[in-house]
Amino acid sequence: MDDQEVLTRIKELVDEEHALERAHIGEGLAPEEHQRMQRIEVALDQCWDYLRQRRARRDAGEDPETAQLRPPEIVETYDQ
Repeated sequence: MDDQEVLTRIKELVDEEHALERAHIGEGLAPEEHQRMQRIEVALDQCWDYLRQRRARRDAGEDPETAQLRPPEIVETYDQ
C-alpha cells in the first residue's frame, strides 16, 4: 500500500467515525457501534503508524515498501 492509499484509507475511517458520531448526537452508541468505533480507532492508529514508518524510511534513504502494518497490541501501547 503506497502513501496515497494509506491516506485514502485514513479518510474513509475518519468519515465512518464521524458518521457514527453524528448519528448519535446526544445519545450513546449501541454496543455493536461502540465496538465498531473501537475497531476504527485501532485501524486509524495502525494506518498512521504505517504511514510514519514509510515516511521515516524514505527520509532515511531506505525503501518505504519495507514498512509493515504493526498489530494492534503494538500500536495501542504507544504513548501519545
